Amino acid sequence: MYQFKSRVRFSEVDSQLNMTLPSIINYFQDCSTFHSDSIGQGIEVMMAQGYAWILSSWQIIINRYPRFGEEITISTWAHGWKAFFGYRNFKMEDANGNVLAYSNTNWIYMNIKTGRPERIPKEISDLYASEAAIPMQEASRKIAPVTEGISLAPIHVHKYDIDSNNHVNNERYVPMAMECLPDGFTIRQLRVEYRNSAVYGDTIYPLYHQEGDTLKVSLNDANGKPYAIVEFQS
Repeated sequence: MYQFKSRVRFSEVDSQLNMTLPSIINYFQDCSTFHSDSIGQGIEVMMAQGYAWILSSWQIIINRYPRFGEEITISTWAHGWKAFFGYRNFKMEDANGNVLAYSNTNWIYMNIKTGRPERIPKEISDLYASEAAIPMQEASRKIAPVTEGISLAPIHVHKYDIDSNNHVNNERYVPMAMECLPDGFTIRQLRVEYRNSAVYGDTIYPLYHQEGDTLKVSLNDANGKPYAIVEFQS
């Protein structure tokens, strides 16, 4: 397990001084990159080797959103491997050890030169020293896209959306989808499936549908194929 401590910053909270969901995602994402760096498999090392970990899906459960100034601990660990998939858990705790949010994720070991996934070498998986998975009801990594719903204005991909893999960072899709949420919708579970990589200059077309306490958003290309599918539950 890898973990680090932090304190909730003003730049990470909403108008009610609660940490935003994108900030939680960024803490989890940062924790995974710090973990890889700590075992000698940081971003620059992997880029030099011609590989990258590409996120395939999120499932995040939020028990409580931390408040501005609150001390938090973020933890992550690998809990399994299958072919080119790696499985990773996260959790965020308050100063008393109460779990604020936790997550299961699926990652793909990608050859960035060929653009194709490759089986994870045993010498790589051994470095992560897998631990037991967090007890949770794991949802499928697959999410059915929205085929009929309400369209929002197209979103243009900007330079600040792009990460070191030269595509839209996984976190950026979530605030795009959050624009579809009605007022008063408190997110208690997030699921995201990533299907295609948007790059600088692309245009994303949101299409959403709400049924009960679940709202689903397809973030599509001009032909209606999803870059990502985001599901919120209140």
